[in-house]
Amino acid sequence: MGSQLNSGAAEHHEPLESMSLEPLMTRDYETRPALVYERLRQTHGPVAPVDLLGVPVWLVLGYEEALEVLRNDDAWPKGLENWRAREEGRLPEDWPLAPSLDVNHVLIQGGEGYRGLRASWDAALRPFQDPRQPQAKRLKALIARDADELITLFSQGGRTGWADLSAQFSRPLPLMVASHLLGFPGSQDDDALMDMWRVLDAGPDAGPALERLLAALAELGAWKMKEPGDDFPSYLLAAHPGLSVEELSRELMMLLGMTSDHVGILISNTVVEVIGGNASARASLSAGMIRETMNQVVMQKPPLVNFVPRFPVADTRLGEYTIAAGDPVWVSVGAAHADPAFADKLCPASTISTRAHLAWGAGPRQCPARELATGVAGIGVSRLLDRLSGMELALPVDQLPWRSSPFMRGLRSLPVRYTLADTPAAPTAPAADTGFPPPPGHPPTVGRAERPRSSLWRYLAGLVRGR
Repeated sequence: MGSQLNSGAAEHHEPLESMSLEPLMTRDYETRPALVYERLRQTHGPVAPVDLLGVPVWLVLGYEEALEVLRNDDAWPKGLENWRAREEGRLPEDWPLAPSLDVNHVLIQGGEGYRGLRASWDAALRPFQDPRQPQAKRLKALIARDADELITLFSQGGRTGWADLSAQFSRPLPLMVASHLLGFPGSQDDDALMDMWRVLDAGPDAGPALERLLAALAELGAWKMKEPGDDFPSYLLAAHPGLSVEELSRELMMLLGMTSDHVGILISNTVVEVIGGNASARASLSAGMIRETMNQVVMQKPPLVNFVPRFPVADTRLGEYTIAAGDPVWVSVGAAHADPAFADKLCPASTISTRAHLAWGAGPRQCPARELATGVAGIGVSRLLDRLSGMELALPVDQLPWRSSPFMRGLRSLPVRYTLADTPAAPTAPAADTGFPPPPGHPPTVGRAERPRSSLWRYLAGLVRGR
C-alpha cells in the first residue's frame, strides 16, 4: 500500500493521541514479538497505533511501507524538532526514551547539518571499512587476536567446558574493537568500556555510568583535537573540523554504543541459528559463506528491531491510516521482515540469502558502519567455529532468555557446552595495544603482554573463576 503526501487528498482520521492504543513493551513482546506483530497487523494492517512506554506512536509493520518511509528522507525526515507533541511540550518529562533520543548524533539528527556530518562519518570510517587500507588490515588482525584471547580465557578449564557466550564473548569483543577505533591513550579505555557495559545493561547504575562515559569521551575528544592519531575521532575531526568537543563526544558515544550492542547481538544470534537447528544458516556456513549466514540470521532475528522515529512533513496516507504531520513514526524491522507480502516470497531453504533485508536500514540514511559491524561479527563467529570443534546449546532454543528494548532485541545469556579444537590461535597483532602508530608527540602505548589487564578483562576473568 502506498502513501500520498497531503495535497487535499489525504483522508481525515482520528488523531493519534485520541486513539485506543495497545502497549507495545509487554511480556509478550519480549518473549514472542512475532505474535505481537501479527496481532497488530490483523487489527490495523501495515501501520498500527501503539503506546510506547506512555507515548502514542505509529509502528510501521509492512515491508513496502517501511521501504517507502526509509527511502524518502525529505517526506519522512528524522530530527526531534519535527515532533509536534515534543515541540508543544506534551511528552512526559520522565519518558524513559527521552535521554537516548535527545543525544543529537548522526543517528538521530535531521535538517541540513546531517548531510555534512554523514559525509564526515563515511570519510572517517573508510580507512577501517575498505579492506585495501592498512588500517582495515591491522584492525582485522586485532579483532582475530581479541577473539582468540576471549576464547582462551573462558576455556581455561580444559578441552571441554561450559560458557556464557553472550557475557564472555559476544558483548566484550565489540567493546574491545571499539576501543581500538577510538584510540584511547594509555589505559584510559578501561573504565570507559566498563561504563559502556553498564549503560547497555540499563541497570540502576546506568545513569551515573552514562555521565562518566560522556565525560571520558569528551576528554578523549579534546585530546584528539590537540594530538590527532590514526583513529576514528581524528579522522572525523579532519573531515568535519567544526565539531565541538561536546558534539564529537556524542558521535563517539553513538559509535561505541551502537557498534557494541548491535554487533554483540549479531554474533550471539548467528551462533544460535548455526548450532540451534537453522538448516539454511548451517548450509550457508558449510559453503564457506559467513556473510550469507549472517544475512540469513538478520532476516529472522535482526538486532535492531525498531529504528528511531521519523516525522512526516505533511499529512500522509500510509497503510490504512492518515499520519498527521509531525506524528512519530517508528519503522519496525522485525515486523517488516515478517510481513507475509515479503516473507512469503523468500525461499527458506536457499543457501544464498536475499539482500533485501532492512537490518542496516535503506535509502540515504543506511547505517554508515554496516561493513565494519558485519566484518567484526564475521571474524568473531569464524574464530568461535574454528577454535571450538563442538558447540551445543545448554538450553533448548525456546528457553533462551531474551532482552528487548524499544530499539534492540538480543539474548540475556547464551549458555553453551563446547569442545576445544586443535586450531591454533591467531598470530599476535602489532605491538601497540591499539594496533596503530601512536599520534605525534605521544609516548608509545605499552604492549598488551606488558601492561596490566583492564578492568573489563578482570571482570571477564572473574566470570571464569566464579563458575
